[in-house]
Amino acid sequence: MSGVGRRTVVSAAGGAGLVAALAACGGSPSEGDGTTGGAAGKGDTGGADASGGTDTSGGTDASAGTSQTPPLARTGDIPVGGGKVLADRGVVITQPKKGEFKAFSARCTHAGCTVGGVADGVIVCPCHQSRFDASDGSVKQGPAPSPLEPTPIEVTGDAIRLG
Repeated sequence: MSGVGRRTVVSAAGGAGLVAALAACGGSPSEGDGTTGGAAGKGDTGGADASGGTDTSGGTDASAGTSQTPPLARTGDIPVGGGKVLADRGVVITQPKKGEFKAFSARCTHAGCTVGGVADGVIVCPCHQSRFDASDGSVKQGPAPSPLEPTPIEVTGDAIRLG
């Protein structure tokens, strides 16, 4: 064994973890600085900060990155009162009323199955027939114990993208 004791190694590793944690915390105030964040300030838009972009434009950096990503769907793909399950993206997009688009996790809260479809304002899970309200993801019929998790989206023109 070398002359370095176990406590020295654990202490050094703990110190490095503390430095990493403090560095990670240092980035969080800039997320709250943007005044136009809205849905773009939540969710999976942390990549804009990680790329070194500044947040002085009030969220323009995040929306610029979003507009370059291919859309999840087009508004014309989502029927009124229905929706579209994007199983490969883990998202279900609905249009409860004309021009109103919502998105939720496509993973059923009962057994984790991917929901199967949307019709007549209801999202249905094919595994155990749980039913969710297409306008808010709430449980209309169990066995699902809780609503589908909302997923932030942005609708720009006819493009629907993750928000």
